[in-house]
Amino acid sequence: MQSIQDIYPLLEQPRKVVITTHQKPDADAMGSSLALYHFLAGFGHTLTVISPTNWADFLDWMPGTDLVLDYESKTAKANEAIDQADWIFCLDFNVLVRTKRMEEKLLAAPALKILIDHHREPQEGVFTYGISDPSKSSTAEMVYDFIQGSGHADKMNEATIACLYAGVMTDTGSFRFNSASSGVHQMVAHLKTLGLDHSRVHEALYDNFLENRFRFIGHVLLNRMEIFYEYNTALIVVPQADLIKFDVRTGDTEGLVNYPLSIKGIRLASVIIDRGDERKSSFRSKGDFDVNAFARKYFNGGGHFNAAGGFNKEPLDIVVQRFKTAMKENTALLNS
Repeated sequence: MQSIQDIYPLLEQPRKVVITTHQKPDADAMGSSLALYHFLAGFGHTLTVISPTNWADFLDWMPGTDLVLDYESKTAKANEAIDQADWIFCLDFNVLVRTKRMEEKLLAAPALKILIDHHREPQEGVFTYGISDPSKSSTAEMVYDFIQGSGHADKMNEATIACLYAGVMTDTGSFRFNSASSGVHQMVAHLKTLGLDHSRVHEALYDNFLENRFRFIGHVLLNRMEIFYEYNTALIVVPQADLIKFDVRTGDTEGLVNYPLSIKGIRLASVIIDRGDERKSSFRSKGDFDVNAFARKYFNGGGHFNAAGGFNKEPLDIVVQRFKTAMKENTALLNS
């Protein structure tokens, strides 16, 4: 994988470009993708943004979201763009399997693939150019660095700025995580000088949920949360019946795993959700417990040191038992 800097001299030649991200994109995935879209538009490229799946309604405020293709519902149109692309930018994921049904299509695509990502252990062999930096707070921060490094920061407009801020703000937990470095705060200060309205972005992301989401969260915290104090661990298990009962939509479970992590003494928090076709797990930790390694070992996943995820095809009860077994196998680390 060649350095991302090697494509800087090539930016000014218009090309057909696809930008894609991981399935069920969050604010960083969608924000970094759309920020890059608006930046590259300034060079005259023909651009298509493709999401492997649908996304949460609370992201629809982002400029350009109405142009994003949902691969699951617009497969033919998305495949045509992939087949014709000269470049495919892959943002906020480290392995192609995270693009779900798009994986095979992306592997076969003749286009040059360019990685911008901050997760560990990238699938380097499939990317021609790229950068993978787990020390970065977010892919949005990395896209900002890409823009700055290209020497074309003057092409950042209001849409680019808002999307970049949404990504970095959410992936740093509103700047409370250790990843919110001095460089992150300098980035935000720069975006403010360019006209960022940060209050509007916060409101769009956090003040646009439906009532049923809060009733769902209340139900889950009251009835689905187990605390294992002897392991400093909390577990929330959400059966598919709960998703149906409360009409849970994409994005409604976002942040759920952080609630039990705020309990005094808890070092590992997990949410396991039965989504029908698979069991999706989210992990968060405090201190030096590595949930990236935990997710890779037990749940076909990965991510960051203190935030990771995974999935399993086995029935919910088997996955829950796997978690409890894994928790006990890591007793020493969780109690250290």
